Amino acid sequence: MEKAKVYFTKTITPEKVVEMYQKLGVELPKKVAVKVHSGEEGNQNYLHPEFMRPMISYVNGTVVECNTAYDGERNTTEKHQKLMENHGWNAYFDVDIMDAAGPDLELDIPNGKVIQKNYVGKNIQNYDSMLVLSHFKGHPMGGYGGALKQLSIGCASSYGKAYIHGAGDVEKIWTSDHDQFLESMADASKSIIDYFKGNIAYINVMCNMSVDCDCCSKAEDPCMQDIGILSSLDPVALDQACIDLVYQSNDLGKDHLIERIESRNGTHTIDCAEKLGVGTKEYELIVID
Repeated sequence: MEKAKVYFTKTITPEKVVEMYQKLGVELPKKVAVKVHSGEEGNQNYLHPEFMRPMISYVNGTVVECNTAYDGERNTTEKHQKLMENHGWNAYFDVDIMDAAGPDLELDIPNGKVIQKNYVGKNIQNYDSMLVLSHFKGHPMGGYGGALKQLSIGCASSYGKAYIHGAGDVEKIWTSDHDQFLESMADASKSIIDYFKGNIAYINVMCNMSVDCDCCSKAEDPCMQDIGILSSLDPVALDQACIDLVYQSNDLGKDHLIERIESRNGTHTIDCAEKLGVGTKEYELIVID
């Protein structure tokens, strides 16, 4: 497979996010869903709407999210909508909680290793393309969070999140085999790729890198210095490039993040996604001043 192009800049500004999107040379068609992480109540590390505003406005996108499958301020539509408003998303953008009302949209995954179907918010049907804006950081269960997690857990409905976590059994949401959970995330990401037929672009922002996810109401503070912004049309290459940049960093704080990634076997999701044909780990890193 030909190497994927991954663009990288050390400069982290709202305007640079737009430039990194422009480097991809694509124009997302028609109605664009912009997948973000709304940030759990109390989390201090998530990317705020002010930072995202130029990019989302550039594609005239609608901010999309789905409800969570665990306790917090985002596990019901009413609470999630209130949090989105409190965090400022509604001040700038149209906001769509895609699983606000059922039934979920069921997507087939014929070649899925663990799960053969994915349950997503039915409002995904209202969009022709997607921009995945991810905050790259650690994660308590997945090891790390990036583009692949946004595609899988991020686009899944509340029920769908439990289904992925449970590796096909919602009753085992927190007790399923860990590697099967990671493999289920890869499976679910493939269903979103197939749904949009390649009309997806990806941006990972490597800042505020805690070992915890933005879904944590009480997250650790960042453990290493910011690295930059990366963009690609390949989510596997993009996440792999971010992992590589962490390992290549001279920041002593990287050891804490690496321990989180390795202790959760986080890169297993990347390996499985590549085998499914989601993308390739072989990439060319193109540095932008």
